[in-house]
Amino acid sequence: MRRFRWEGPPRAIPKHPYRDSAAIYAVLAAVVVGLTAATGGDVPRSIGIAAVLFVGATAYSWWRWRQRITRGEDE
Repeated sequence: MRRFRWEGPPRAIPKHPYRDSAAIYAVLAAVVVGLTAATGGDVPRSIGIAAVLFVGATAYSWWRWRQRITRGEDE
């Protein structure tokens, strides 16, 4: 019987991990605001929520990149 494992092949650290993470989360925040505007929701509230989510997700990913880089995990 085969078991499913979450581990994939090792990945190398990207050339610009901090910038890439911030760009991805900025796009996702824009999608949240765009979907809210498209569906007629409360746009100012969605901007606030998207900003909080952007800051939280970016801070977490930067913290994880910093840990990985300082440990020298160039997987």
